[in-house]
Parts: sequence; structure tokens; C-alpha cells
Amino acid sequence: MEVNEVSRNANGGTELMLRRLHRTLDAGLLANFQIIPSRIREIDPHRKTVLWLHDMPDDETVALRDANYRKQFAKIVMVSDWQMQIFHIYHDLPYSECVVIRNGIEPLPALPKPDPNEIVNLIYHTTPQRGLELLVPAFERVLAKHGRLHLHVYSSFAAYGRPELDAPYSRVFEHCRQHPNITYHGFQPYDVVRRALQQSHVFAYPSIWPETSCLAAIEAMSAGNFVVAPNYGGLLDTCNRWALAYQWTENPADHVAVFADALSEAVVRLRNNPAGCQAHIEAQKAFTNYFYDWKVLAPVWDRMLRGLLT
Repeated sequence: MEVNEVSRNANGGTELMLRRLHRTLDAGLLANFQIIPSRIREIDPHRKTVLWLHDMPDDETVALRDANYRKQFAKIVMVSDWQMQIFHIYHDLPYSECVVIRNGIEPLPALPKPDPNEIVNLIYHTTPQRGLELLVPAFERVLAKHGRLHLHVYSSFAAYGRPELDAPYSRVFEHCRQHPNITYHGFQPYDVVRRALQQSHVFAYPSIWPETSCLAAIEAMSAGNFVVAPNYGGLLDTCNRWALAYQWTENPADHVAVFADALSEAVVRLRNNPAGCQAHIEAQKAFTNYFYDWKVLAPVWDRMLRGLLT
């Protein structure tokens, strides 16, 4: 399994997917391939190389504009249609050299959640630079309006083995620690977060990060959460219109206001229209548990790799 200085101690989505792939597919088949997750360091000339891109186009991927450079890759795998289009626009990457294989999850069993008329649990379970500093003031607005809310924050660069990168967010972390309606959990093991998703009602995600695909949103949908997130980056592609999406804006103050309105709508729906919410969640969960089930997607990888050997 390919590791580098960035991924060695990381437990982010890219690393989770690479481990999932190696845990599932036939080891003899995988032995024929060097599967590189995003960051190219060395090419193994004795195996076929598959580049599995998880990120946005950046300085590290500029070389993909060169057709001769791309010849070293048997295939370039993207995680969403939106990402593939962005690489085509930015780097003129030919569609014919790429394939989209969605990120996959192990679906979460449905468990009874707390009565939203007693408490609505919101969750944020991604790294802080993606929107936590907008979430906290928006949450406080919605709490003042509706009451009986609690926000659970699972957020730290320790997820990537880089806890020192938390320093710029120490103030918002401390604010969360001191707030009676917010619990700051820091970084927690994957299974702990999955269990928390089964007890939460809303994934509150005022994203300022152009996601290519969002495992946090996928797992939240599988666990029966409303996803409140903007129409930014690949989030609409990921959520496939199941999210309670709102118009993204560059201005942070405006973003807080628009996001707070969207969160407020989610709370009102949960409390005033339980039957409608249940119908939405059940349909969303059925879609997510099939469309993103790793048991469905792993065979797609298997077929692609075997096809590259013929």
C-alpha cells in the first residue's frame, strides 16, 4: 500500500479509502498495481500505475497537462463527476484517460434517535479549516431562536497525524469547550464518530472547502441525518440533492446568516413535520446505502483493474 510523508500517520478520507480498497480486493490482483492516492512521489516501473485523485487540481498535479507525463499511468481514477470536470477544465485532462469510481462506505444501521422536541443533536465531524468558525456563531443564533439544541464537534488535525496544525483554531475550540450547548470531542476513533452519527439529527456543514467528494456527508446521510451544507464544490454531487442545500457565498458574515437560516429550517422541519422528515430520511438512507455501499463499488474497482491487465 502506497504511503508518503503526508499519509503515513493520517486517518482522513483518502487514507480510509485506500485501506478499504486493500482490505477488500484480492491481494494477488493488487500486487500487479501501484495505486497512488493523490500525491505522486515515485513510480514503480515493474507494476501498472493507477493514479487515484482525491483532491482539487493544484501545483502537484500541473504535470498532468503533459500527455507524455500521463503515459506512465494505466488509468486516472476520480472520486466524483464534478472533480473530473474540474480537472478537465483546469488541466485539460482528457476524459478518455479517466474513470469516476465513487468513494464507498459501510452503511450505518438505523438506530432510534432522541426526540427532536426534547433535543436536536447537531454534529460537525471534519477538520476545522472547512467551516467550523462559521458554524459556531450560526449555531448560537439558531439556539437562541429555537432552544433545545446541542452541537457535537469532532474536529482536529490529529486526524491527519498533525495536531500542531490545530493552533490557529485554539480559540474556537476553547469557545466550544466552554459553551454549555456544545461538546468538543477533538479527534476520536472512526467507530466513535460513526456511533455519534447514529444519535445526531443534523450534519451542520457550512463548508468553505471545495470538496471533491465528502465521506463525512455520505456517512451522515447513511446514519439518518439531514445534511445542511452549501451548493459548493462537489457537495451537491455527493449529496445528490438530498441535502438541505443553500446558496454559498464568499463573505463570511453573509455565509453565517444564510447558513443559520438553513439550520433553522432543518430544526423546524424536525419538530413540526416528523412524518415528512421520516419519509425524507428513509428515502435518503435507501439511496445512500446502495449508491455508496462499498460492497457495490469494490467490484467496480476489481473489474477495472482486471481490465487493465488484459
